[in-house]
Amino acid sequence: MQRSQSFRRILARWWATWWATWCALVLSAGGAFAQSAGPQPLPAPAQIAAPKDIPYIGAIRLSVDATDIERHIFNIRETVPVRPGESIALLYPQWLPGNHSPSGRIDELAGLTIYANGARVEWVRDPVAVFAFHVAVPAGVTSLDVHFQFTSPSDPSQGRIVMTPDMLNLQWNTVTLYPAGYFARQIMVEPSVQLPDGWQFATALETASSDGGVTTFKAVPLDTLVDSPMFAGRYFKRLDLDPGGAVPVHLDIVADRADLLEVKPEQLEAHRALVQQAYKLYGSHHYDHYDILLALTDLMGGIGLEHHRSSENGTVPTYFTEWDKNADSRDLLPHEYSHSWNGKFRRPADLWTPNFNVPMRDSLLWVYEGQTQYWGFVLAARAGLLTKQQTLDAIAATAAVYDHREGREWRALQDTTNDPIAAMRRPLPWRSWERSEDYYSEGQLMWLDVDTLIREKSGDVKSLDDFARLFFGVDDGSFVDSTYDFEDVVKALNTVQPYDWATFLRARLDGHGPGAPLDGIARGGYKLIYTETPSDYFKDSETRRKVTDLTYSLGMTVAAEGRLSDVLWEGPAYKSGLTVGTQIIAVNGIAFDADGLKRAIKDAKQTGAAIELLVKNGNRFRTVPVDYHEGLRYPHLEPDGSGPARLDQILTARN
Repeated sequence: MQRSQSFRRILARWWATWWATWCALVLSAGGAFAQSAGPQPLPAPAQIAAPKDIPYIGAIRLSVDATDIERHIFNIRETVPVRPGESIALLYPQWLPGNHSPSGRIDELAGLTIYANGARVEWVRDPVAVFAFHVAVPAGVTSLDVHFQFTSPSDPSQGRIVMTPDMLNLQWNTVTLYPAGYFARQIMVEPSVQLPDGWQFATALETASSDGGVTTFKAVPLDTLVDSPMFAGRYFKRLDLDPGGAVPVHLDIVADRADLLEVKPEQLEAHRALVQQAYKLYGSHHYDHYDILLALTDLMGGIGLEHHRSSENGTVPTYFTEWDKNADSRDLLPHEYSHSWNGKFRRPADLWTPNFNVPMRDSLLWVYEGQTQYWGFVLAARAGLLTKQQTLDAIAATAAVYDHREGREWRALQDTTNDPIAAMRRPLPWRSWERSEDYYSEGQLMWLDVDTLIREKSGDVKSLDDFARLFFGVDDGSFVDSTYDFEDVVKALNTVQPYDWATFLRARLDGHGPGAPLDGIARGGYKLIYTETPSDYFKDSETRRKVTDLTYSLGMTVAAEGRLSDVLWEGPAYKSGLTVGTQIIAVNGIAFDADGLKRAIKDAKQTGAAIELLVKNGNRFRTVPVDYHEGLRYPHLEPDGSGPARLDQILTARN
């Protein structure tokens, strides 16, 4: 053995000497064998200063004029402390928490001018890190005055509308430039805002003073500022969701019209129950006050975005006034509220970043978003925002989607956590095959699987509720971020119920189907079935989306004017050559309407004849036969009677 090791050492030294000699010969030959013909890359510019966990030299004063509501323009003035004679890089936030992606709208920053002691100072954009602006600070200058506009979209084709004649959504990351080289929590900001006369607002920021229509807030670290957006509007109402509670929780509503603000007592009680059911689930809170910001509008863009001490929620104008028609919108608030625990307080270690220009990694979004999606529906049911039947119908709709998600064959659930960066929610021609952010709702089904398995293994003594309290409920009252990794999740699950959770999770995250992960539904006492009649929840969802959803029959969804908004991979419509954007002109020789198409589907089941569609795509018309004969199909959950009704137990309010 010793002789063999000695020989290997001699051989290794000989090889290293020979390789060094060969490389020297190649280089001495003028690099003839080292380089190919053609250009070589130029040296990269110097990198932007990496953030350090040290305090910045002073507080930034940030003033926002949000009164130009007709032109949708925010005017910004900043005063940034600087060191005389040094260069500084000012960063526009790029990687946005909650978006999980580099979605900062640098294209909407305009009019950037910088002054030092009243004299204009030129800036230079970094040619690689284009969210960075380099400024050479003149000698004797201790602060820079920075002026610019955030030219927010004036039409939905440009992006999400955040300002209308009656309301606005101020997100501080859109109106802030900040110095490179520092953790965001080490940069203090003194923000202020001017709103249109008579408007009211809500934000997690605390007011320091109000004077002449300008509200100045208490100084906060930059990360807290960006985490504290504002809703403001002409029509505003504030409701106390925890009267007499130790920690204030409010529902702050802006609406397109005053009458939309009317809230019935039983509706208010359901939202108050949400707070109490969340406390019973998590056993803690991670804020000193919390504001659920809610916009009832079809003019300002919809949103669901989590923050530590608030959330941004935009939904249908008739959320309260047509309560019975909007069940499919009522999991939004529970979802975003749950993020105060899951996502904001407990945060994946690879997702947390020291500032807003360091790239995020999204590998644990199946916990961050997937489990939050699960608790969003569970809490909605427990609070009475959804009935038990509505929740079952919602789960059925989700299960059906993923039971027909053909893309599971080639692309694992884990890989979809890269979608916020790779796809950034761009429209897809074949969503069921390409997949898109499936960690939300397939993640929901996976966590139902976990919950019911814990219950089964523990003799129905333990549940995922125990995991939520153990994992997210620690350090009651703290709102300092606490990070975790995959091993931490597995360890907490094993603490609740010993099992090979690592293998269990990896099989579901890295597997390829076929079919949806429906074990949680079966273990919960139900099975997925299809009937010819849609549930009320399904019909309400169709109405809100303004579509006719025939996914589980013809394999397509029909939007306004007969245009296809989705086509199921390998479904009947796909096999007939139909695509997203195709317009149906006629069905079996009769002008298209949704009811007529449904009748044709029913008739084809009886007659066995193909459904003939006259379609238009671009300037081309053609008649397409669709050979489908199984009738209308809509998803439902049905009790299977084979075991405990664990799903019923999961959805029952906690005492």
